[in-house]
Amino acid sequence: MTVCSSPRSSYPVLMASSTAPEIEDKVAEVPPKAASPQAAPAETTVVAADEAQDVPWVTIVWDDPVNLMHYVTYVFQKLFGYSKAKATELMMQVHGEGKAVVSSGDRDKMEIDVRKLHAAGLWATMQQDK
Repeated sequence: MTVCSSPRSSYPVLMASSTAPEIEDKVAEVPPKAASPQAAPAETTVVAADEAQDVPWVTIVWDDPVNLMHYVTYVFQKLFGYSKAKATELMMQVHGEGKAVVSSGDRDKMEIDVRKLHAAGLWATMQQDK
């Protein structure tokens, strides 16, 4: 049997002149490769992400010392299509409690609503409803 060791490998190299029993002996000497680790399914992470996506976002308008009450009512009517009574109710909530939720939905829609309210001069933020 002819066995050569390669400087780059710790495994013996068998030549064509080797016999079958010699090859079997050398193969038996080679340590088995370690099994690659199996990743556990991350179903809990996926479920948690899906549940987080199901929670709606809300747009909040904050009280400010600049805008008049009738202007805030007007903005709510024009931007969200609220009736005068609903817009007045929300405006009074902003005035009395300091803030009011004026819309809810997916994140992209709430970002657009916040930009529209900022363009109208109102103080608005968005957050995930909990």
